[in-house]
Amino acid sequence: MEKKKALINIDYTKDFVAADGALTCGAPGQAIEERIAAITEAFIRSQHYVVFAIDIHKENDPYHPETKLFPPHNIEGTDGRKLFGKLEDVYQRHQDDENVYWMDKTRYSAFAGTDLEQQLRARGISELHLVGVCTDICVLHTAVDAYNKGFDIVVHEDAVASFDAEGHVWALRHFKGSLGAAVIRKEGE
Repeated sequence: MEKKKALINIDYTKDFVAADGALTCGAPGQAIEERIAAITEAFIRSQHYVVFAIDIHKENDPYHPETKLFPPHNIEGTDGRKLFGKLEDVYQRHQDDENVYWMDKTRYSAFAGTDLEQQLRARGISELHLVGVCTDICVLHTAVDAYNKGFDIVVHEDAVASFDAEGHVWALRHFKGSLGAAVIRKEGE
């Protein structure tokens, strides 16, 4: 029997990807636009569960640890939280589909302080496909939590990116070597 799978689409927003984004990964993030949109569309059309796990912050929040680390980004109610480019188009077409779920997250991991695990378990999902930004921050922390919760992990190498080229390469190695993840470039590879 084929495993039930889900796509976790992490933080592919204007603030993280657009040239003028508040905390952009820039060209590396923009380069994966076509692929991330295509993977997302394919998962939706195949009736797999698709989660948009999107960072949200309150303006001038003195209690959030990222306030000391990064400039303000993905502030609630701003355009910076909108999905970037073609992924926004995919989401707009499918946002009301039963298998599409938008989830706000306030930490690097999509599992931290959210109902993600409950949503996945309720659907019998055991395999998680990860795409988005940044490879070595939010994608990595989500993958570590997924590993610790016993999910099988697939990372789409051509649909993750970071502003830190060395961190990106290190994270891809870590996914394989320490988390047992499959790192693929196209479905089936």
